[in-house]
Amino acid sequence: MLELQGVSKIYQGAAARNVFTGIHLVQAAGEYVAIMGESGVGKSTLLSLIAGLDRPSAGSIVFDGQELAALSDDAATLLRRRAMGFVFQAFHLLPHLSVAQNVALPLLLNGVDRRDVSERIAAILAAIGLSGHEDSMPRQLSGGEMQRVAIARAMVHQPRLLLADEPTGNLDLDTAGKVLRLLRSQLRASGAGGILVTHSLAAARTADRILVLTATGLRAHAESGRPA
Repeated sequence: MLELQGVSKIYQGAAARNVFTGIHLVQAAGEYVAIMGESGVGKSTLLSLIAGLDRPSAGSIVFDGQELAALSDDAATLLRRRAMGFVFQAFHLLPHLSVAQNVALPLLLNGVDRRDVSERIAAILAAIGLSGHEDSMPRQLSGGEMQRVAIARAMVHQPRLLLADEPTGNLDLDTAGKVLRLLRSQLRASGAGGILVTHSLAAARTADRILVLTATGLRAHAESGRPA
């Protein structure tokens, strides 16, 4: 499903900086991978490259048989919209939209028939334990509830790959554990693959394998018996 070969990222200019080099990763369909690493090593940058939001300085990224660097901006946007979902530390719910309206956004952007939108929203809100909150506004929700809504929004259009950037960084330990279990269960139920970027080993342990990002590549964590 996803393959990175020799991926490097270098920021040019007066303060040129080599973020990382020689990234290799092969991810099977439906596999859930956690990526750990020190602050500033480029974990979020790597997610941006995988999402096609940025381009590598060297190497190739192939997702669903398509070389991302070869796509136009419009084509990359369509691919993200159709086949990827995103969950962030800061939730990024639109504050002026209700829970149902926030969750509906990927469906509407992908042109899903409006008659099917309500059914999909009801089904995924039931799956995340938020039935009855369709008309609630984000300000009325707890942090854990907002992150569950963010997961619903990321998964409602049935993406092939979910990218999660420190999704529990703003949550207490108990709530974080519940959100991570929900995230894993939703990936399993949908058959989607997932990449979790986290500084937390406890969070990383919910994935199928754990990798560590350094300036010179990805390596398997001591608890992960599989290579990158």
